[in-house]
Amino acid sequence: MSDYAVMAGRSVRLSRRNLDAVITSLVLPVLLMLVFVYFFGGAIETSTGKYVTYVAPGVLVLCAGYGASMTATSVTNDMTNGIIDRFRSMDTGGTAVLAGHVTASAVRNAVATAAVLAVAFAIGFRPHADALEWLAALGILLLYIVTLSWLAAVAGLLARTPEAAGGFTFFVLFLPYPSSAFVPIDTMPSWLHGFSEHQPVTPVIESIRALLLDQSAGSSPWQALAWCAGLLAVTVPLCAVLFRRRTG
Repeated sequence: MSDYAVMAGRSVRLSRRNLDAVITSLVLPVLLMLVFVYFFGGAIETSTGKYVTYVAPGVLVLCAGYGASMTATSVTNDMTNGIIDRFRSMDTGGTAVLAGHVTASAVRNAVATAAVLAVAFAIGFRPHADALEWLAALGILLLYIVTLSWLAAVAGLLARTPEAAGGFTFFVLFLPYPSSAFVPIDTMPSWLHGFSEHQPVTPVIESIRALLLDQSAGSSPWQALAWCAGLLAVTVPLCAVLFRRRTG
């Protein structure tokens, strides 16, 4: 456990020193929410009243996706700058190194989530959740962040350069758009409904939105948990295999 704690502390310090990435991860989601609320919100009708009430959960998930995707670049940097050889000489396991990056991702996203919520409250977001619903919503968001961070770690282990790993960011940022994050799915073209309704981001957003607005979540939380559990069951062992191959 001491290896995990040391690697987590190291990754958090590295994130803190990368001011450009930290500022971008904080500013980008806030700007996107302001753009959607003030530029497009007047033309979009939802069942939640104010558009900011509808879009805020989607922006939280978008923010989490961007912050977690930065893990790919961090992992690739470690794999290409020689630091892994030093860790191996000190008998530090690959799982501890990767778990440190995932922990740093969770910390970065906690700060970004707080910033997004603060701005959302300032522009009119008024959730109706009680304490348990807040905990459940934040728990699902945290699980999504951890899952996406491990998936990003896989991308970081596969990529040969930080620039290639950065391509994962585009994929992660794209996923919330063909979902219920910004507009109801039934307003999209019919040929897109199948993908939008059954991709992993949609149940996460629907769960968080329903919990924060004190609405019926239906089966969305269970679908979100199933998606996250399934992806973790694949990505964590895959990270261990890929790490051994890259360092063997």
